[in-house]
Amino acid sequence: MDTDARISERDRSPDPEPGPELRSRFARLPWPIEVGGWRRVGLLAVACVTCVLLLSAFVVQPFLIPSTSMENTFKVGDRVLVNKLAYRFGDTPQRGDVVVFDGTGSFADERPAGNPVTTLLRSAASAVGLAEPAETDYIKRVVGIGGDRVTCCDKRGRIKVNGQPVDEDYLYPGDAPSQVPFDIVVPEAKLWVMGDHRSASRDSRDRLGAPGGGSVPVGKVIGRADWIGWPLTRWSSLHRPDAFTRVPKPNKVPAPGRAHG
Repeated sequence: MDTDARISERDRSPDPEPGPELRSRFARLPWPIEVGGWRRVGLLAVACVTCVLLLSAFVVQPFLIPSTSMENTFKVGDRVLVNKLAYRFGDTPQRGDVVVFDGTGSFADERPAGNPVTTLLRSAASAVGLAEPAETDYIKRVVGIGGDRVTCCDKRGRIKVNGQPVDEDYLYPGDAPSQVPFDIVVPEAKLWVMGDHRSASRDSRDRLGAPGGGSVPVGKVIGRADWIGWPLTRWSSLHRPDAFTRVPKPNKVPAPGRAHG
């Protein structure tokens, strides 16, 4: 008997049964799980956008520079990062600070409410620096604070604050500190603000004859511009200039009889 041959025949593996090819485990995943994955991606995207908007609303907001009024400190198209916590814990705007503020009631008249959907979309886009800010938002430099007497100009053409001439080295090259003469005492809790490109800036000087005399309520300040965030080639931090370090505290003097300009 050929036992080796029989054993060999018994050990031979049976031929596989014909049928469809088995698929991988991933290929057999039910469709609802794939839908759930997209749902998680969508929820993550919504969470990220919500965090960005909350950060912009309460901490740091990008602000798109729309005009030349602050050249050469800022250029058109710069994204400035506005620190909204700068004045939240007892600090107040100081001379030399660059601030973003809501000019409604001081620089701009009240406007009727527009389309709420359009307003919401525009606000969301401007909150992340993708669109120009609201027409009532402005960025200027603080020149006088409450109680200061700001005058223009001395014999060398410099602005004086509480009698002290100020050398403003941040002004646009070739610009005079002001072509408009004025003599104003800033009301308490308000600010006198001006652009760095004085010949191209509409600022407190343009509102001398309006209620409030061109000053901006401190409560309308949105935040302080602390950084240039975009473009990357202009990334830098901003510092309060030394121009106002010698300005004395304001005297309790009566406001001049008439501001002119």
